[in-house]
Amino acid sequence: MGKPKIHPTAIVARDAKLADGVSIGPYCIVGNNVKIGKNTRLVSHVIIEETEIGMDCIVYPFATIGLPPQDVKYKGERTKVKIGDRNIIREYITIHRASTGGDGITEIGNDNFLMAYAHIAHDCKIGNSVTMANVATLAGHVTVEDFAVIGGLVAVHQFTKIGAYAMIGGFSGVRQDIPPYMTASGSRAELYGLNTIGLKRHGFEESAIRELKRAYKILFRSKFTLREAIDKIKGELKQSKAIEHLLNFIEQNKRGICR
Repeated sequence: MGKPKIHPTAIVARDAKLADGVSIGPYCIVGNNVKIGKNTRLVSHVIIEETEIGMDCIVYPFATIGLPPQDVKYKGERTKVKIGDRNIIREYITIHRASTGGDGITEIGNDNFLMAYAHIAHDCKIGNSVTMANVATLAGHVTVEDFAVIGGLVAVHQFTKIGAYAMIGGFSGVRQDIPPYMTASGSRAELYGLNTIGLKRHGFEESAIRELKRAYKILFRSKFTLREAIDKIKGELKQSKAIEHLLNFIEQNKRGICR
């Protein structure tokens, strides 16, 4: 595995902690309070500070991670970015450290694929195996659950939540929460049904998909109020983990649900 490899043109702060196998390419700047896990590679021209990043990640040229948030409330408080393992972070991505008013951490899980020019603002919480296409943009305090897909040129409003396995089509503007397992699209995003293809690709059984389709129709294609629809689903459908997660997501919602 070997000691870290640091290109002669790179600048690395004395207190940076680099694990075995780390590669720091040409013209990278690794600032204070940075910890990089085994075999992670900064290709070139990467700027990173106030960040913990796990093992086996790859960060492409001109990405910036851990720089101060774009928030007028921020006055230099000690905050950071925390990134898990096996993430792909492509060119010109910006991931900002947290601001005030949260837990002080912008957090990204494992196995995420973040395409060029994507932006993850302060205090966002990204799960595992999330895909963000080119120029997808998250405002502050956005939560994205596991296996969600966010299309190109999508803009997500601050404090919005994107559910697990949801898919958002390109050029969309997301102002309210997108429930798990659904597809959404539009300049003012609306739901367009279940993410059937995505669920099949991730191994959901046909019976589970049928139940989720029934839940979708009761919730969003009936004349029931949201409370009546939830009660009907609880009374008539099998309470699988997927159904329970969908209902919990809606019941815990504070911002409003995309309908």
